[in-house]
Amino acid sequence: MSKQVIIIGGGIIGLCSAYYLQKEGCSVTVIDKSDFSSGASYVNAGYITPSHFIPLAQPGIITKGLKWMFNSASPFYVKPRLDVDFLKWAWAFKSSSTKAKVEKAIPVIKDLNLLSRRLYEDLKDSGDFKFHYEHKGLLMCYKSEKVGEEEWQVGQRGIQEGLKVENLSVSEVKKLEPDVDLDIKGAVYFHSDAHMTPNNFMRDMLSYLKSVGVTFFENETLVDIKTTANSISKIITNKQELETDEVVMAAGSWSQNLSKKLGIKIPLQAGKGYSINVEKDTGITIPSILCEPKVAVTPMDGFTRFAGTMEIAGINYNINPVRVKAIAKAAKAYYPNITFSPDAIDNAKCGLRPCSPDGLPYIGKSSKCENLTIATGHAMMGWSLGPATGKLVTEIIKKEKLSMPIDAFHPDRKF
Repeated sequence: MSKQVIIIGGGIIGLCSAYYLQKEGCSVTVIDKSDFSSGASYVNAGYITPSHFIPLAQPGIITKGLKWMFNSASPFYVKPRLDVDFLKWAWAFKSSSTKAKVEKAIPVIKDLNLLSRRLYEDLKDSGDFKFHYEHKGLLMCYKSEKVGEEEWQVGQRGIQEGLKVENLSVSEVKKLEPDVDLDIKGAVYFHSDAHMTPNNFMRDMLSYLKSVGVTFFENETLVDIKTTANSISKIITNKQELETDEVVMAAGSWSQNLSKKLGIKIPLQAGKGYSINVEKDTGITIPSILCEPKVAVTPMDGFTRFAGTMEIAGINYNINPVRVKAIAKAAKAYYPNITFSPDAIDNAKCGLRPCSPDGLPYIGKSSKCENLTIATGHAMMGWSLGPATGKLVTEIIKKEKLSMPIDAFHPDRKF
């Protein structure tokens, strides 16, 4: 008898969970408060990033954050506020920003990313999808020697972790990008990374899941969760009541508030990011991160996306024009020939990334609810970690051998 599984959240994590669950014979229903066409899964940089093995919570980040706090155009902005959940998260973030904890996190973040990259390639090779996927690596472009040295230290650590990384001069970068005018000192080149066009994948995956019988309920808000003993018995939305065997909490930045209905406390803050699309040909062929301003540049299917900033300021979709213009200004400083039309600036989008305090996602079951699997807290790596998370969620629910150890991602972990 197949398990009835309800997935709360229709972003990249929810859809990948639905994909692997239906492959294992589960009857899957996905509920989302939107119409499955917007959110962080549609406006991100589209990176699959084994190179991003160092979590946001790291030594020195608090000092940088304090300096950036008063600059509304800074790469990392935290809005101070008297909110209990935020203050608890901030304390846990500070406690996680130690060398020892970062060292412990590095191999598991890298392994989760490598697993996800392999699964993306399996999806591409399956013949069921047409989405854009390229494995061209990632250039960490820098303007100052100091930042170049810092990036090469990370690159050398990547080499220790088994990744292929090169330290390139500006002339070597220009050989890779001959059609681009770059104003940089050099770049650290991670060969491990790949990139995609998120909208293409989400469209393909939605279409495929509908074709194999996955049920989708759009524009439905979760109102309540009924429990019996230590188990969820019913999901109640603003439109209906649904019985279920298993529930997957993949609601991104909203997961914390929804989990509270079950007495589960997972520290989580929404990290807002922005993106601007340039429709004309930029000549850029390899994804790059502009190191000083922390701006991501991705050549997508028919356009180039410039994305960046991490704004911890609560759950809202307010577009801050200062931060949007900061992305455009930063891009112009590295690519002097790039121009952003007024329409491109006006049509900038934002998405909310669910950030755990230690930079590790929450993947697994809380001891407080036996038929709930939590899958959130991926921060800036949500896109990268989608398939791996969906695969692990399925293995957890089906009680199969796990593709990798998940103790580090336990929802009940202490900070």
